[in-house]
Amino acid sequence: MEIAYWIVAGLLGVFYLYAGGKKAVQPKERLAPMMGWVDTVPMGLVRAIGAVEILGAAGLVLPPLTGIAPGLAMAAAIGLLVLQVLATALHLSRSEVKETGLNVALIVLAAVAARLATTW
Repeated sequence: MEIAYWIVAGLLGVFYLYAGGKKAVQPKERLAPMMGWVDTVPMGLVRAIGAVEILGAAGLVLPPLTGIAPGLAMAAAIGLLVLQVLATALHLSRSEVKETGLNVALIVLAAVAARLATTW
């Protein structure tokens, strides 16, 4: 179970560190071709979402790795799950049904990570 957690947490951590880092530092003009929704929300919210994704990635990895408050890993996984449910709702509200595939995959991975994090 522990190996499975590290595989899932590693995949999610790398994805969210990359995606969150892009949202946190890149200008709207560079994000818009990849993420059309950035034109419809304030840039401050885009930056906040990026920060949440970076913190979520850290929350998946650091607590179990250090042994300090390992229960935070489950909270981080649940937080990322909620983030993706909201992202799916945003895409559906914009009639971007085909863009929700990645969101669904991330929801499943976050749910698996939350379940596996209970082993700590």
